[in-house]
Amino acid sequence: MKSLFTPLKEEGLTTLKIRHNYKDGSFKLYAAKDWEADFDFSKYNKEFYLDGIFTEDAVYLNTKQVRELYKKYNLEDYLDEILDLVRQGKHFGIDAYYLAKYDIRFMMHEHSRKLGVLNKSHSIMAGGIRRHFPEEEEKEVIIDGLNLGRGMSFKNIAGKLPFGGCKATVQMDELDINNMEIMGFLAYALDSTRDMTGPDMNFPTEMSDVMIREGFSMQYTGGPSAKTGETGKPTAYGVYLTMKQAVKFKEGTESLNGKSVALMGLGAVGWYMGEHLLSEDVKLYVADINPARAQEFVDKHPGRGVEVVSVDDVLYMDVDIVCPCAIGGILYDENIPKLKCKYIWGSANNQLRASSQEEEYRLAKLVAEHGVLFQSEWWHNTAGVICGAEEYLYDGDEESLKKKVEEILPANTWNNLNRAKELDVTPTEACYSLCEGLLYED
Repeated sequence: MKSLFTPLKEEGLTTLKIRHNYKDGSFKLYAAKDWEADFDFSKYNKEFYLDGIFTEDAVYLNTKQVRELYKKYNLEDYLDEILDLVRQGKHFGIDAYYLAKYDIRFMMHEHSRKLGVLNKSHSIMAGGIRRHFPEEEEKEVIIDGLNLGRGMSFKNIAGKLPFGGCKATVQMDELDINNMEIMGFLAYALDSTRDMTGPDMNFPTEMSDVMIREGFSMQYTGGPSAKTGETGKPTAYGVYLTMKQAVKFKEGTESLNGKSVALMGLGAVGWYMGEHLLSEDVKLYVADINPARAQEFVDKHPGRGVEVVSVDDVLYMDVDIVCPCAIGGILYDENIPKLKCKYIWGSANNQLRASSQEEEYRLAKLVAEHGVLFQSEWWHNTAGVICGAEEYLYDGDEESLKKKVEEILPANTWNNLNRAKELDVTPTEACYSLCEGLLYED
């Protein structure tokens, strides 16, 4: 399997940084040995601190030397493939850290720092941290991280937050939150990249409580002990409120009574989304990769007529609304013609299977031509990062968070849908155009 970490592992290196200037297309590469293989990260922020001295045998490689290193391991073409992905998305770059003892491969996919550089806090970016399995193809992990990082730049604008956008991916075995070496390393890596994060896919939310309680990092948010609560609940609430605005835009009423809804995924967001939907008189179909989870939802809501359907069929059901709350990349050329719904409105990130903004525009137009109302999810699923910022910046609580979600997200969607109609473009193109000047113009 091709990996950016292979030369690091073979040469005893720990760090790789890719920097990109989207204005002229230039790259800077940097690799280093910043710590010894037996270095103990459990003492992070106790006996040593960020940018401390972790080895007397440090190694530093410049751009030419890094290229020679990847050429040595027949990975120069692979490196160029990754650089091309960075170039396509106008990304700032990637930071990679390797912990050899546990074979942990941490990558921070940085899209933009621009809106966070003068925000008076340690973190200048905000984006979640998710775990991928060690055996997953690395390039697909990078594509996922870059797409999510790009989405976070725009999502933070939608949430009116003073942060650039990024996403952390970590290829590793299941996290043991009692292993202080691993927790210390994940804290160090995140702090090094100046990100404010919350646990995402395959990471337990409890990791944030441990990070704070053990004094590793204050940049982890969304733990069960946070006054604002975990991020899934407000995310679902924001999606629900904006879904009602979408229905109002198309039908003149924001009531969902009488609507049929196919809900994809009953995880940290989807479960709450289902409960919001059941607060109105809807016919609800639910699907989850774990059939027992779907049946549990039915059992917890007796007498509501909730039906379990297959994950293979849920996207193509003849219903009013399809609500994706699980994996992304679900809409592409081959399956868009199979859609039978009137709305696609959910929390899942990167619902369009695209690696560039231009590709998103094209797919969004296909969805619209098929008669389905859709806007890029980052414009309405941003309550999770608003939640993290409310905890991180303002020491807020559930009430202050709820007020901000209600003030920001429904108005965002209503204004964007009407603006798209006025400009005769898709809602996806409309919300991007509201943000591009903030990110790319001097």
